Amino acid sequence: MGPYAYIAIEGNIGAGKTTFSEMVASKNECELILERFEENPFLERFYEDPKSHAFSVELAFVADRFKQLIETLGSRNLFRQQVLADYSFAKSLIFAKANLPRSEFVLFRTMFRLMDAQLPQPEVIAILDPGLVKVTAQIVERGRSYEQDMPEGYLEKVWAGYKEHYKFHRGSRVLWVDTSEIDFVKNEGDYQKLLSCILTPRKPGVYHIKP
Repeated sequence: MGPYAYIAIEGNIGAGKTTFSEMVASKNECELILERFEENPFLERFYEDPKSHAFSVELAFVADRFKQLIETLGSRNLFRQQVLADYSFAKSLIFAKANLPRSEFVLFRTMFRLMDAQLPQPEVIAILDPGLVKVTAQIVERGRSYEQDMPEGYLEKVWAGYKEHYKFHRGSRVLWVDTSEIDFVKNEGDYQKLLSCILTPRKPGVYHIKP
């Protein structure tokens, strides 16, 4: 894990966040935090009827993410125990902005900020960007039934939310990593290049990287 104690891997739906995080954790001594999306009882209903279930799905996600992160990060020494997560807490705010009407988003944002203030921030937020064509193919390949009929333009909307939120570093090292031309699953060299990019010592800031 190099010089960093807490790294978050981010990106659009289907960007490869969990796959990459699991690969890193299996080869390094670090604690892995994986998003428990399968435990969200509203997720499938949200994809079937977004307007009716958007607030419920986002509330369930932010509550579970906060619980998971506070339990793992709240009782540890940041300088001893290294942690890798396949999401950042800000993901909740990004998706809420994409999915909720304005009035509900304002309420959600207030609650989010109260929670966020209690959590350590990742030292590195690595945002994987395979491009929308590759993301779409990977969503089809992994075969989650409820993801196969997303509303037209939804992935673009989510990605625009990431770009808006992470314009600024907010104290972390925000790495926009172009993964469109690498295959870190099948190619060990690509995996090592990607990992090296993420672990390179840097000052806090926003960086655009092509491994």
